[in-house]
Amino acid sequence: MKSIKKNSFILAFVAFLSAVLISTTALAQADININDTNIIRVGSDVTIAPNQVVENAHAIGGDVTIGEGARVIETAIAIDGDVILEKDARVDGDVYAVGGEIITSPGATIGGASGTILENGRWGMHGRRRGMSSFGVRYLLNSAFHLFNVLIGTIIGVLILLWRPNFLLNLAATVNQYPLQSGLWGLGGLFAVIVLIILLAVSLIGIPLLPLVGLIVAVTVILGTLGVALWVGQRILTGTERSPMQQFLVGVLILALIGLIPVLGGLVLSVVNIFGFGALLLWLFKKRRYA
Repeated sequence: MKSIKKNSFILAFVAFLSAVLISTTALAQADININDTNIIRVGSDVTIAPNQVVENAHAIGGDVTIGEGARVIETAIAIDGDVILEKDARVDGDVYAVGGEIITSPGATIGGASGTILENGRWGMHGRRRGMSSFGVRYLLNSAFHLFNVLIGTIIGVLILLWRPNFLLNLAATVNQYPLQSGLWGLGGLFAVIVLIILLAVSLIGIPLLPLVGLIVAVTVILGTLGVALWVGQRILTGTERSPMQQFLVGVLILALIGLIPVLGGLVLSVVNIFGFGALLLWLFKKRRYA
């Protein structure tokens, strides 16, 4: 039985890597629409030349770089990439980075709302300033933010266990009994979210809904990840005398330590997020309940 579960986990992980590889290969460089004032590009970067003025700059599978003194009148959006504002660059409207960062240089301004969605598996409402790009500084900042997220997640998980313990127990049981399905549901859910974000971004009318979509996805991923943390704790503390609270705290501690590992930790947590997301979707839509 353990061998079957292990093989299912490995198969789901391989499916995840395959999906990433296929999606990367399929995104050949292409322009959905490109003219003098609106640039929407798939599979490559969008670069606004210095002092150039455009209405919209959107990149799907690439970065949006707004050159020195350049101006975007409406929106700048990067999906699976960063939005980079060079010195004195200006965006009059909103700026969003889905799966990336918003990086601003001195003198750069954003007139509307700005936010990051699914930035390394997280959701936030601001980017970072350039000039703090050394590995040590970035590692310390990312570690501090990671530990802060762990603290908030731990508090949420403890409250859920005190209020509705069966919720996290159901998620942990779903991951345990259906690891392959959880991974596939997570990938499918992620693909659906990406398609929805692309449709909202391309239509322009749906841009104001992007923060709401990001918030819903973030809450779903967080709840699912808490269920995975409980499952990890159950694998470590295998005894009937161990309470779910103890198992959950041990699982959170292990995931927190993994997240401190440079590069590899982020990749592992991304996989954890995928499985947590899928487990929650599987539990909701398939109505699986466990004692």
